[in-house]
Amino acid sequence: MSNTPKSALLSRPLLLLMATSIAATAANLYYNQPLLPSIQTTFELGDGAVGMIPSATQLGYAAAILLISPLGDVMSRRSLIGYLSILLTLALLAVFAAPGFTALAVAFFAVGLGANITQQLLPIGASLAAPARKGAVMGTLMTGLTVGILLSRTVSGTIAEYFGWRSVFLVAAGLAALFGILLRVNLPDNKPKISLSYPALIASMFGLIRRHGLLRESVLTGALWFAAFNALWATLAIHVTEAPFSYSVQQAGMFGLVGMAGIIGAKLAGRLVDRFGPARIITVALGLVVSSFVVLAIWGNSLTGLVVGIILLDIGVFGAQIPNQVRVFSIDPDAQSRMNAVYMLGYYLAAAVGSALGVKVMSVAGWYGMALFGFGLASMALIHHLWRNEAARERHSPT
Repeated sequence: MSNTPKSALLSRPLLLLMATSIAATAANLYYNQPLLPSIQTTFELGDGAVGMIPSATQLGYAAAILLISPLGDVMSRRSLIGYLSILLTLALLAVFAAPGFTALAVAFFAVGLGANITQQLLPIGASLAAPARKGAVMGTLMTGLTVGILLSRTVSGTIAEYFGWRSVFLVAAGLAALFGILLRVNLPDNKPKISLSYPALIASMFGLIRRHGLLRESVLTGALWFAAFNALWATLAIHVTEAPFSYSVQQAGMFGLVGMAGIIGAKLAGRLVDRFGPARIITVALGLVVSSFVVLAIWGNSLTGLVVGIILLDIGVFGAQIPNQVRVFSIDPDAQSRMNAVYMLGYYLAAAVGSALGVKVMSVAGWYGMALFGFGLASMALIHHLWRNEAARERHSPT
């Protein structure tokens, strides 16, 4: 890497491999959502216990973001991705063979740890991209993330319909091993610019939070909208497998295809963020998220209402995610892994809470109550974003 421009290392084939690897890895965090009714039946779980299944995965992911992601600033990310690929493969095999609920929950937690591969690939993309293409590169990588998150439900629902829910994770283990090998062979090796002990590295993240108001704003806003997003997707399979829909697990998973509309949001945001700036794109996207929960609350018991609501939600969430992450990566180029770790820690802790609370709210207040819960979270995200941007304009306006 010494005499080669960083941007020259990010060829189209490598960018495609990274985006595909992100898709395959991120999918592991969401395979279980349309399978919850089947898992509940297998282990005879109550609503509270089954809600902990997606939460365990998200908590594992959040723990990895806190404890593993920062290592990308002080060690070779390529080597770190290799270790994580081994962990992810073994964890998925443990899910496949889990004999009971406790073992299953622990295995899903380990899946979340191994899926930290995505949070190593995103900083690699940001560091290798030319400044003028950073938004476009992040758009491509986040499109991979979008595809993984949304297509995962369709894939897992379809496989489970014909081969049982456990087989989903056997296939996923094979993919994790394959992409681990491909990334090891093709990723460039990086030489970290800083040297910190592990305790100092972790402690430094709290210093980043104190110093950077933009980081705090991005974390809170993203956490609120992602909690709302996960509340919807954690409860959707339960909603549509009951009356008035009474769909099968495979049919429930097909809603992931509807959610592929999020790709539109990711691609548009990636193209527009360099032109219009992150704040404007986030405002429009959050307006779509708020509108989605209005649609879901009013028309959520009809197929048309669900489809329209999911399309608005996914375009909005992924349209907001890219500009939010672009501005996080722009704060301090030498601390990109730690910046991303702080941001994503809030993001996925909120995902875990949103999943668990969404299932709980729905068990108490039904689908309408869950939609109002999501509307409240999305509205708070939009209000906070607008308030912080207005405050920033006032600070920088001439007096």
